[in-house]
Amino acid sequence: MYVEAVIIVIYTIALVMIFLYALAQLNLLFNYLTAKKKETDCPKFDLSNPDEVPLVTIQLPVFNEMYVMERLLDNIAKIDYPQDKLEVQVLDDSTDETVESTAAHIATLQKTGLDIKHITRTNRQGFKAGALKEGLEIAKGEFIAIFDSDFLPNEDWIKRTVPYFKDESIGVVQTRWGHINRNYSLLTKIQAFALDAHFTLEQTGRNSKGHFINFNGTAGIWRKECIIDAGNWQGDTLTEDLDLSYRAQLKKWKFKYLEDVETPAELPIVISAARSQQFRWNKGGAENFRKMLWKVLKNENISAKTKVHGLLHLLNSTMFLNILIVAILSIPMLYIKNEYTHLKPYFYVMSFFVISTIIFFICYWMMYRKIYGTGIKNFMNYIGTFFLFFSIAMGFSLHNSIAVLEGHWGKKSEFVRTPKFNIKKYKDNWKNNKYLKKNVSVHVIFEGLLMLYFGFGMYSAFIVGDQGGDFGLFPFHLMLFFGFGYVFFKSLASKV
Repeated sequence: MYVEAVIIVIYTIALVMIFLYALAQLNLLFNYLTAKKKETDCPKFDLSNPDEVPLVTIQLPVFNEMYVMERLLDNIAKIDYPQDKLEVQVLDDSTDETVESTAAHIATLQKTGLDIKHITRTNRQGFKAGALKEGLEIAKGEFIAIFDSDFLPNEDWIKRTVPYFKDESIGVVQTRWGHINRNYSLLTKIQAFALDAHFTLEQTGRNSKGHFINFNGTAGIWRKECIIDAGNWQGDTLTEDLDLSYRAQLKKWKFKYLEDVETPAELPIVISAARSQQFRWNKGGAENFRKMLWKVLKNENISAKTKVHGLLHLLNSTMFLNILIVAILSIPMLYIKNEYTHLKPYFYVMSFFVISTIIFFICYWMMYRKIYGTGIKNFMNYIGTFFLFFSIAMGFSLHNSIAVLEGHWGKKSEFVRTPKFNIKKYKDNWKNNKYLKKNVSVHVIFEGLLMLYFGFGMYSAFIVGDQGGDFGLFPFHLMLFFGFGYVFFKSLASKV
């Protein structure tokens, strides 16, 4: 019974963590709905008055972006803002032939009167954080807008964001990400679904109550003074954006989130690219938890509620580890439940995992209906999308859990940029992309084994106990079987 007791304890702790996270999401939903009813009247710069038009520097950190570099530069050149108040820095760490082509394109744009500079480094020290920091040293602007190479801000982007800095306590204005290839494939639809939840429910829910939010690495604008006051960019984590965000807010700088300002971007279309992005985000989240935990807890200027939300925010990626633990142990628990009948009351109590799922279902529906609208047809589409999202998210849980564990253990790794494609139609060919890795990670093999393992879990539903089986966990195992199967076969196909 000793082994069974250990399994039950670990399983219970993981379930409780998921439930607490679900409750936090529910609280953010209430915050979000409340925020939508409020009309905020913020002081703003009057950009019609030349004396109130601030100098802005746009930073474009890039690394080997052959397929999107021209699109990025042409788009930035269209930004509608006085030329004498705008500077563009192309922070180019590239190591391939794009350095020359980018330099030529920049030279052409310079002839139009655009103040654009091509800044290169002899090494990638600090990766993206290092490039941003070096660019900041010579930046002219009072405010620093940052865009990754796959983002396409609208012409009026600066005019819709920089006015909020009239409030001298605001250090960052962050905008919502849009998705130019949302409907390209099931993979892009699922990524868009997850990001939409973050950029509506979570960012607004936290920001509206003064809880910590994060600059998302791109599509936002910083007050230069805030960056320097918070300790400048640091490259000791893989998510330098989250790191600087927390350091700035611990120094009492305020963040302004603009849900109504959308910044279009391209989602990864190949699962290997999505995997590398997910690995960086989740490992970086765990690294920042280690770095920020005690700073948040010891800060006397933060309310207890903000501390709780902050720690759960930093633990976001660790939820994948809890999900993986619950998934793997659910099959032994199925047998334990039917072997030790006196434990059945415990299992009825622990079924509140279903409550967690219902909470997520409600929260994500509020996000989904804002984008797509209400009605029976949209609700039915949502049901399908939600369970596909849940299944594939669980299919990523092994990959992301490894990232989380590396982050918590302090294992360092290189900042790996997500390959960009500039692909708009499904029939467009992406397989010749020179930045895609051709080797198959050993993690993929284990994902295939987990697919088989949860297939066994579905089979077990028919044979356990003496009452004709137990199908309580069958839907859960079916979703896991599909999720790991999708990730496994998609990962293999992306290498063909």
